[in-house]
Amino acid sequence: MTHQYPALSPDQKRELSEIALRIVAPGKGILAADESVGSMAKRFAQIGVENNEEMRRQYRQLLLTADDRVKSYLGGVIFFHETMYQSTDDGVPFINIVKERGIAAGIKVDKGVVPLAGTNGETTTQGLDGLAERCAQYKNDGADFAKWRCVLKITNSTPSCLAIKENANVLARYASICQQNGIVPIVEPEILPDGDHDLKRCQHITQKVLAAVYKALHEHHVYLEGTLLKPNMVTCGHSCPTKFSPEEVAKATVIALRRTVPPAVPGITFLSGGQSEEEASLNLNAINKLQIPKPWALTFSFGRALQASALSAWQGQASNVDMAMDEFLKRAEINSMAALGQYEACEEEEDEDTGTAGESLYVEDHAY
Repeated sequence: MTHQYPALSPDQKRELSEIALRIVAPGKGILAADESVGSMAKRFAQIGVENNEEMRRQYRQLLLTADDRVKSYLGGVIFFHETMYQSTDDGVPFINIVKERGIAAGIKVDKGVVPLAGTNGETTTQGLDGLAERCAQYKNDGADFAKWRCVLKITNSTPSCLAIKENANVLARYASICQQNGIVPIVEPEILPDGDHDLKRCQHITQKVLAAVYKALHEHHVYLEGTLLKPNMVTCGHSCPTKFSPEEVAKATVIALRRTVPPAVPGITFLSGGQSEEEASLNLNAINKLQIPKPWALTFSFGRALQASALSAWQGQASNVDMAMDEFLKRAEINSMAALGQYEACEEEEDEDTGTAGESLYVEDHAY
C-alpha cells in the first residue's frame, strides 16, 4: 500500500493558509496587472500610446499608487516579471508600495500557451522547467502567491480528454512546486468565451474541467487550504444568440462549483473573461447574493474589468493620472461591494451602457 510522504511541514501549511485567507478577506479581491509586453501593446494601441518600458511603468504606477482606499478593496496584486522589479518616480519599488499596504504580492510564472500535438488546435501551458528556482527567487524578493493560466475552448470537438487531462496535470505540478517554495498557487483553468455555446454547455464543460483539476491536485498532494482557484464564470459563448441574466449566470456558476470544488479551498477569484466592467461586477454580485450555500469566498481577480475605464481616462497623459486613478478606485470599490453581494447599479447604468464600463472587453482567442 502506498503512502504520501510529508510534502509540507505544519509551519509551511500555516503560512500558505494564512496568505490565501488574507488575499480573499471579506470585500477584497485581486488586481491582475500581469499582462505581458505583447498584451500591453494591444491595450496601448487602443489609446494611441507607445508600448515601451517607461510607459508601461507609468501606467502600472498610477494603479499601484492610488490612494489608501485601495487597501479596503484589494487583497492581492499580480505582477508581471518586469513590473515586479520596477519602481515609482521617487525610486520606491512597486512591490514595497503594495506590501506596505498589507496587500499580497503575486507573480505570473507560466510562460504562455503552446500547441498540444494531436489535438484540434488545443494548447497546454509551458514553464515548468526551472519553475522551482524561479519561485525560490520570487519568494526571496517578496512574492506571496503566483498565477499559472491554462486555456481550454468549447467547440463541437473540444475540449478533448487529452487537453483536459494535460492541463489539469500541468496545473497540479505547478501548484506543488509553488507550495514547496512557500508561495500560494492560484490555479487558473480558463474556459474561453469564444463560440456560440449556451449556458448549459458551459456549465457542463466547466464541471468536467474542474473535476479533472481537483483530481490532479489531489494526486499531486497539493495542500488545498493553501491554494486559490481562478475560474471563468459560467457564461454563454460570445456568439450565443440567447442572453442570460446575472441571476442565471450566478446559479449555473455556483452549481458547477459546488459539484467540483472542495470546501477546503479558501477562495475562488473569478476572471472576467471578456465581460464588460459592469457585466463582470453584476455577475459577481449575483453570485454572492445567490441563496445557495457557498463554502468559499467568492471574489474577483480582474485585469481588463478593473482597468478598462482607467486606461481610457489616462490616454498616456500625466495630466490625466488623477482622473484615471479615480476610475480605477471606482471599479475596485464596485467589485469590493459585489464580492459582498452589496452592489446595486444605479438605474441609469441598468438602462444603458454608460461609457467604457459598459463596453465589451471580449477578445477572440485571448492570450496574455
